Amino acid sequence: MTAKIFAADSVRPVDQFEQDALRVADVIREGGIGLGDRVMLKAGNSAAYVCVLYALMHVGASIVLVDQQEHVEETRRIALRTGVKATYVDDETPIDDEADPIHLYELMVATDGRDPLDSVLSFDAWGELPDGLIMWTSGSTGSPKGVVKSGGKFLRNLQRNADQVGHRADDVLMPLLPFAHQYGLSMVLIAYLTRCSLVIAPYRRLDRALRMARDCGVTVIDATPSSYRSILGLATRKPALRAHLTGVRMFCVGAAPLDAPLVESYVEEFGLPLLDSYGSTELGNIAFATLENPVSCGRPMEGISLRIVDEDGNLVPAGRAGEIEVDTPDALEGQIADDGTVVRAATGWQTTGDLGYLDAQGNLFVLGRKFAVHRMGYTLYPELIERKVAAEGCPTRIVPLPDERRGSQLVFFVEDDQQRDAAYWRERLCALLPTYEQPNRVVVLEQFPLNRNGKPDKKQLTKMAAE
Repeated sequence: MTAKIFAADSVRPVDQFEQDALRVADVIREGGIGLGDRVMLKAGNSAAYVCVLYALMHVGASIVLVDQQEHVEETRRIALRTGVKATYVDDETPIDDEADPIHLYELMVATDGRDPLDSVLSFDAWGELPDGLIMWTSGSTGSPKGVVKSGGKFLRNLQRNADQVGHRADDVLMPLLPFAHQYGLSMVLIAYLTRCSLVIAPYRRLDRALRMARDCGVTVIDATPSSYRSILGLATRKPALRAHLTGVRMFCVGAAPLDAPLVESYVEEFGLPLLDSYGSTELGNIAFATLENPVSCGRPMEGISLRIVDEDGNLVPAGRAGEIEVDTPDALEGQIADDGTVVRAATGWQTTGDLGYLDAQGNLFVLGRKFAVHRMGYTLYPELIERKVAAEGCPTRIVPLPDERRGSQLVFFVEDDQQRDAAYWRERLCALLPTYEQPNRVVVLEQFPLNRNGKPDKKQLTKMAAE
C-alpha cells in the first residue's frame, strides 16, 4: 500500500508530499532562514502545518513550537525570549502584526511551478542541532517552561517508541492531538520514520474524525482519555459509528491519567484495550503498554531506565509506591532562561514529581503527581484519592483549599454527562472514602475543563473552587 497524508481537504502520497516540503524549504531559504536559525511555528493542525514543519527540519532551523491558541502577549514574550528570526502562522492564529508573520499559504503559493533543488527530504542537519526543538510545557501545574531538545535525541526517542509499540509501514495513524505538543508531534514524526500513512483529522470534532477513520482505513488512534470518553459517548448514542472503527488495531492513550473503567468499556465495546503510556515534554516518551503487554503503562523502552524511590531516595520493592525517577539518553538539553540563554539540564537520574510503582514484571503504574496536602492530621495525595474513586466509576478531580482548622478543605469536581445532583455524588463518594478523605464540597460538571494539551485544567478548576 502506498503511504499517504490524508487531510480534510486533500490526499497526497507521502513521496509527493515530501517533494512539496522540499519546495517549501527552498522558499524558506530564500526568505533568509538557514541552518541553526530560530523560527516560530504557531498554527493549527493541517497538511500545510506538517509540510512546513518538514521543510523547516530539512533546512535545519531551530523550531520554537507554540500552541495556536496561545495569547498574543505570551506569544510576543516567547518570541523575544527565544530570539526568533521568523514567525510562521495560519489564518486562525492570534498574533501581533508587529511580528511580521509569514502565513503558511504564502509559502505554499510561492512553490507553484518550481522544482525542488534537493531531491530527498532529510532531517540529518536538524538532528545535529542541540536546540532543534523548543517546546512549551502545558503549564497545568505552574508557569509554562521552554524546554530545549536536541533534534537527534528527539528522533531517536521516537524510533524507540515505534519499535516498542509496533508501528508498521502499513499502518494508518490518526492522532487526535495538537501537533504543537509532545504527544501529537511524536505521532506526526513516527509516521515519517516508519513510512506509514498519517491522517490529519479535526480532533475537536470527533464525529468528523470518526468518518475520516472509516474513509481512510485508520489502524492506530492516539488520543487523550477525555477524547476516548467522548468517542465512547458518540458510539453509545449512535451505534452505527462503531463500524467506523472496525479497522483499528490499536487504541493508544496518553497525556493524562487513565481510569480503569474506561479501559474496561473499550474492551467491552471494541474488543481492544486502551494502551496507556508515560512520558513528559522534558524527558520524552518513556514507557508504553503494547498489545502483547497491555498492562497499565507497560515497561520502559529499550535504553531507558526507571526506578521508584522513597522520600529518602532509597529504592522500594515491587508493588510499593514512591516517586518515579528516570534515566534516559533522550532527555532535554535544558530550559530557556529569561534572557534567552539555555540553562543546561542535569544528566543521569531525573526526578519526575510523579508517584507510581512497578509490578513484579517491571510494568509501570502511575498514580499521580507527588503533591501532598495535610488534613485532619493526615498527609493526603489528592491524585491518589482521584484514582481510588475513579476505579469505582466516579471520575473526579480534587482541588484542596487552605483551612486553618482542618489544614485543607477538599473540593471534589465530578464529571457527569447525566448531570446528577451533588447529593447523589456526595453519598457515593462518602461510601468509598474514610472521613479524612471525604469532600467538603461537591461540584458536578458535564465535562472537566481541559487545557490546550487535552489534560484537565487544574488552574481553571482551582479558580472555580475559590469562587
